[in-house]
Amino acid sequence: MPEGDTVWQAARRLHDALAGDVLIRSDFRVPRYATADLTGRTVLDVTARGKHLLTRVEGGLTVHSHLRMDGSWKVFAAGQRWSGGPAHQIRVVLGTAARTAVGYRLPVLEILRTADEERAVGHLGPDLLGPDWDADLALANLRADPARPLGEALLDQRNLAGIGNVYKSELCFLLGVTPWLPVGDLPDPHAVKVPALAKKLLEANRDRPVRRTTGLRGQDLFVYGRASRPCLRCGTPVRVANQGDGSRERPTYWCPACQPGPAPRPGGYAGTRPRRGAS
Repeated sequence: MPEGDTVWQAARRLHDALAGDVLIRSDFRVPRYATADLTGRTVLDVTARGKHLLTRVEGGLTVHSHLRMDGSWKVFAAGQRWSGGPAHQIRVVLGTAARTAVGYRLPVLEILRTADEERAVGHLGPDLLGPDWDADLALANLRADPARPLGEALLDQRNLAGIGNVYKSELCFLLGVTPWLPVGDLPDPHAVKVPALAKKLLEANRDRPVRRTTGLRGQDLFVYGRASRPCLRCGTPVRVANQGDGSRERPTYWCPACQPGPAPRPGGYAGTRPRRGAS
């Protein structure tokens, strides 16, 4: 699933391509909006809210989309061949005289009144890359359920918006704890660092084509995607196991030496329990 920095980059690309220009093409390829037509309206701005994209157009309307696991927005120059997937995967086309934005495999796509955007994103916690960022509120949200495993709490967009599976694993490594540690067991000096550290990582990567958390040349990430490879700090093989996020299990990476604490047991998962999450 794209994380907050990736969605922020997508919003910037769409904004740069469309904002300030009049739509001359509007093609929604989902049944609910098959007859919708935004042509003749000026695109006002494109904004990221956590992992959500809000494309606002003249007349008080917003195109709300969410990429989930496989969705993407591609921008093409006029006359350029589209190359984001087969035609049957296209969900929406928004075009101006100079640029065309094509949304592929978008699992969430709807047209809202701009005044009603909170219906789609009002449940989200403070946005790590947004103007509403509030570190104290984010920390309070995380601590509201002290028995919940830290990894699950970080992924819950109602606590703070923008963290995905990569940053979850990397944050827990940098904090020196396992993703299965209950939030309430996180020592205060570590807990108070979580919001600022998360914001630092996303801000550092929002302008980069390749995500980096290590500062080491040739090694972009400390643990994510490094199962069975040596830890960059201590050499212990990195482990991987599934951890729920409230809606599905996700691969989670950690170093058992650098991150002491609860870990999955054979045939089960340490510290996990069924819970409904939010994206």
